[in-house]
Amino acid sequence: MKLGANTVLFGGHSLDVAFDCLAAAGYDGVELSAIDGMSEHLVLSRWKEVAPTIKAAVDRTGLALLAMEQPSQDPATMETAFQAAAEIGVPIVNCGPGGKTDDEASLQASIDSLGKLAERAAHYGVVLCVKAHVGAAIWNTPTTLAVMDAISLDSFGIDMDPSHIHRAGENPVEAIAAVVSRVKHVHIRDCKGRQQNPGAPEMQANGRGDIDLLGYIRVLHENGYDGPVDLEVIGAKDYSEVQCAIIAAEARGHMQACLQACGAR
Repeated sequence: MKLGANTVLFGGHSLDVAFDCLAAAGYDGVELSAIDGMSEHLVLSRWKEVAPTIKAAVDRTGLALLAMEQPSQDPATMETAFQAAAEIGVPIVNCGPGGKTDDEASLQASIDSLGKLAERAAHYGVVLCVKAHVGAAIWNTPTTLAVMDAISLDSFGIDMDPSHIHRAGENPVEAIAAVVSRVKHVHIRDCKGRQQNPGAPEMQANGRGDIDLLGYIRVLHENGYDGPVDLEVIGAKDYSEVQCAIIAAEARGHMQACLQACGAR
């Protein structure tokens, strides 16, 4: 498995700061944040201007580009995201599921949209991933299995985030085991409690909450998963560089210990 972090953790700082801090913390790579309002790291409307900065940061730090996160399923936005990913060298584009919970029409609309987007991803030679998200059409294991059954393209995969599954009232270890055959990306963070939001940024650091992340990573390892495991901490846009770096380092240490404990490293 490749340990990475979404640059959204450093949303209040430059892309170079994010890369330098994540490299210093010992990460293998990064997930580029293309989340409007949370960062200015990969602004898709001007990605061609940003691409040289990203490539220079990769060359300087040695960090691999593991994925990109862009939450919208808007076809034009996603087309731009796929173009940027193909040019910059990002293998996976993560998007949100959209829609409403417990609404069959909304779930079907999300599945139809994702199927079309996966075809476009294949055109660009990248993989589209989606994760279960609290409050959305795809929000738990049954709805994740539904989208897995509906979309069989190799250019489509599941992105699993244990914090959303935990907040959906499920056991993340059991949930990852049920869908691991199609998991191509993992967003990872901890969570204390089962409220709608994941909590304060520092409480999202692995080891701070209630989730059995060791068991979660063990299931991935036992099933031969060798893709990205990217920390995704939101809400830290007003945090200092030091605060963000501490969260990144603490979480990476826990992730490394989990990999060692289950024999993956």
